[in-house]
Amino acid sequence: MSNTDLIIEERSRDIGDFLVGRLIPFRKKRMVGPFIFIDHMGPATIKPGSYMDVDQHPHIGLSTLTYLFEGEIQHQDSIGTNQVIRPGSVNWMTAGKGVTHTERTPADLRHGQQFTMHGYQIWIALPKDKEDMEPEFHHVSATELPNWSDQGASFRLVAGSGFGRISPLPVHSELFMVEIETTEDYQLSINGQLEGEIGICIVEGEIKACEHELGKGNMLVSKTEDACELSIKSGSKILLFGGQPFPEERHIFWNFVSSEKEKIEAAKAAWKQKEFPKVPNDDSYVPLP
Repeated sequence: MSNTDLIIEERSRDIGDFLVGRLIPFRKKRMVGPFIFIDHMGPATIKPGSYMDVDQHPHIGLSTLTYLFEGEIQHQDSIGTNQVIRPGSVNWMTAGKGVTHTERTPADLRHGQQFTMHGYQIWIALPKDKEDMEPEFHHVSATELPNWSDQGASFRLVAGSGFGRISPLPVHSELFMVEIETTEDYQLSINGQLEGEIGICIVEGEIKACEHELGKGNMLVSKTEDACELSIKSGSKILLFGGQPFPEERHIFWNFVSSEKEKIEAAKAAWKQKEFPKVPNDDSYVPLP
């Protein structure tokens, strides 16, 4: 997950109990709980000449969460991981004091046929006392995640805790990420089900909140934990995410996140001098911007 452009297009506005925007960070809301960066990938048609090849790049101070609806990505990192992620499963890499990784279209999909890539790449800041932890990687398959249904809506708890359930993903702070798909109009009450700040990504379809109808591509951020009464239209897909915010500010530069600017400066120097650990058998290198 390489953040190549830190200036995210700003489209935020107030609608009663909510702020509406495309992605984080944006001016009015830099983070939602510990979530500091969200990138919506696609849906895009991948064909010969447009395969995904994100070369070796570094991270510190965060965990990356990759979640796909369509397509596949092969992840390799400097702690020896080689894992293909497929729709519904989760790749979770904790950078801690420093890690490098690559993301590429797997070899078995480079066969001349086109396919669709669609999903989210997300960065979650680490608590201050875990920013320098040893790097980790975990993969959780779709069948291992809590799944349940309610009156025309299906739920999947991707990460953290919510709705009385706990995901097996080993997160490092109080957070949640939930996918909801509807086959009928559905009234969702979040009050008491999730704790902390709440973000809502509309992946497909439409929702109604505070008398405003909002379609896919929008993101809402609730200003209070108990304000979220949502009407979700049939045929919609949404992601709920957020959690408890940290007491300290987080700084971000390129792929580095930290509570201390000095750590980011040290990481910049280390990457320039090629002192980070390397992905085995990979000599690619993304220069510091």
